[in-house]
Amino acid sequence: MTNLFKLNRKSIFATIALSATLVTGLPYLVFAQSNPGLTIFSGVDRKDILNYRLDFGGNAGQWDRYRLRIPGKKLTQGVDKFFISYPDYFDGKFDVNKIEVRAKNTTLPVREIIWDEESRIIEIALEEPLLESNQVELVFSNVKNPDNSGTFYFQGQILTPGQVPLRLSVGTWILSIN
Repeated sequence: MTNLFKLNRKSIFATIALSATLVTGLPYLVFAQSNPGLTIFSGVDRKDILNYRLDFGGNAGQWDRYRLRIPGKKLTQGVDKFFISYPDYFDGKFDVNKIEVRAKNTTLPVREIIWDEESRIIEIALEEPLLESNQVELVFSNVKNPDNSGTFYFQGQILTPGQVPLRLSVGTWILSIN
């Protein structure tokens, strides 16, 4: 009888531990579907991978909001324009009227946004150059995700302000669409 009691007590503790692990870990599994996660074999140098967030889960063929982030350490020269290029197999759609540039929790005034669908480049010109090296978030609302799922490499570049503007690469967002 005492052996049966010990066995049940061990089983109960194991069940409680397993349940607690599942309950606390489940929200992180759901949340992880919209973040970059761990990238091991991308062909992109680790220091060049940029962070992003897909607000509505990144489901193929669905509407979403992309938050493409650039850390301040990549913007030490300042920014006059942003260039985002994407691969030819990305057949999603962007709403250029719903693109914002945010720094320090404020939306920066944008002079012009050009989406060259043939060249697969989105150009965002700021009203006034950003001279400080702050983290920037490019917010693309009303994005129609591509119909096919997969991994899409979005390249980020900036044009620096000044007498001799330079076009510099800031990194790559590796987006996963389910």
